[in-house]
Amino acid sequence: MEKLLVYKTVSSNKFWKIKVQGNGFIVSYGKIGTMGSVNTKEFDSEEACLKEANKLIQSKLKKGYSESEKEEGIQEVGMSEDQFWELLSSAHKKGEDWEEQLEWLVGQLSKKPLNDIIRFDYHFNQNYNKSYTSNLWAAAYIIMGGCSDDSFDYFRAWLLFLGKERYEKAIQNPESIIPYLEELEEEVPEFEEFLYCASMAYEEKTGQEQEAYLDLYWKLSGDAYEQPIMEFDWDEDDEEGLRERFPLLWDLYGETPLG
Repeated sequence: MEKLLVYKTVSSNKFWKIKVQGNGFIVSYGKIGTMGSVNTKEFDSEEACLKEANKLIQSKLKKGYSESEKEEGIQEVGMSEDQFWELLSSAHKKGEDWEEQLEWLVGQLSKKPLNDIIRFDYHFNQNYNKSYTSNLWAAAYIIMGGCSDDSFDYFRAWLLFLGKERYEKAIQNPESIIPYLEELEEEVPEFEEFLYCASMAYEEKTGQEQEAYLDLYWKLSGDAYEQPIMEFDWDEDDEEGLRERFPLLWDLYGETPLG
């Protein structure tokens, strides 16, 4: 069930929307022309959820709200992909190191509407999944002298933090990141904290922890996540094969990996 109610007077122009999903519902509300705020609530049963939803609807109708089928002026999409990359680019100018830049980014996100935080994370995940490739894993293996599942996740987060142009180029040609590796001064190219940027912003904004954020993300994002499928086309014991695949990376890190 889904209902949209509006309240329009000389001084007010508001919307209130409820969407029932199983034993929980999502309520969004605010001024028409904005994304408004979002709340969610879960119940022990679908029956209890529907009963409470109808109770809230009737309460709003008694206060002067009326049903509407038009959603003109109600912004639900939130941050665009271009805005995602622009915000990340701005973060690079706001600190001397990754940690300071991430701190600024989390702070900026926490000031935005909840929908923007969700959409930031959505664009993060959609782009992040593009880097789940055998080719990049081979490159990470050479660079760090080995690369576990977790290490590859953190490596890809570091890549994404480099920004749109560098990230997309790295996916096509992993050796293009050599200049940025050389800036690390022996540090490992991993940035685990960036994976939790949106949830940290949510916690800063609401005081609620990651578990609550993840529950909300899956309800609101529309992200039909499926683990990308990968088939390895290299062997960690085949040093000659790795050397032939990435000769520049091998010359730099094959014998003296970072970390």
